[in-house]
Amino acid sequence: MSADTPLAGKVAFITGAARGQGRAEAIRLASDGADIIAIDLCDQIGSVAYPLATADDLTATVKLVEETGARIVAHRADVRDEETLRAALQDGVDRLGRLDIVVANAEIAPMQSGADGWRDVIDVNLTGVHNTVEVAMPIMVDQGEGGSIVLISSAAGLIGVGGGDRGSLGYTAAKHGVVGLMRAYANHLAPHSIRVNSIHPTGVDTPMINNEFTRSWLKHVAEELKAPTDFGNALPVQVVQVEDVANAVAWLVSDQARYITGVTLPVDAGMVNKR
Repeated sequence: MSADTPLAGKVAFITGAARGQGRAEAIRLASDGADIIAIDLCDQIGSVAYPLATADDLTATVKLVEETGARIVAHRADVRDEETLRAALQDGVDRLGRLDIVVANAEIAPMQSGADGWRDVIDVNLTGVHNTVEVAMPIMVDQGEGGSIVLISSAAGLIGVGGGDRGSLGYTAAKHGVVGLMRAYANHLAPHSIRVNSIHPTGVDTPMINNEFTRSWLKHVAEELKAPTDFGNALPVQVVQVEDVANAVAWLVSDQARYITGVTLPVDAGMVNKR
């Protein structure tokens, strides 16, 4: 292992890896020496009004990871389906040999939707995170060499944000729930030297945010609350970039953060503090 490849010999499992934050995380960890197990649904969910990732997006992630020199195993899988997720992960472990890092990144934002939006966002953003840890945990514990799990939450997991529709209420509820999962798993897995932390971004320049529907929803909420149309960041930026989140993930899973567990890490340009 060198300073240029601090994750050499490690394998990372990343959900929602076809584009956006997940792709950036896969590329960054691969650049740091890790091999990647990447999964994504690559299909649409009815309550989500913007386009979700496609199989072509996942293929592009594979190519970009391979260009770093890392190996990658990619599968289409739904984080809501624990058994399918388990099979996809096991195939990756069988082919790459081990599992050291988990990044539970898959999420949706079915804002301005009704009961279907509530169910879907809880199923993906909370139950999906739980399923991701559950399928990975036995492998890491049996391996007996510790590891690091990062749950991607949101600034909405630390403060109350969004409108009053069920989809956005569900988003905020799910992201708060991820914090509870993180803290419980951090205690449960500490005896096995497996660290668990969560990351809480402000708005990130991804297809989930940068689309006509979400921009319209943000404007609607701002008008309703008589608030600015941006995310209310303290620093003078509208949104952060996917690389900013990936950099935080890379640090948390590295030995530089070897004694950090149970932490909610904002990557939020000061949004939470300003609130």
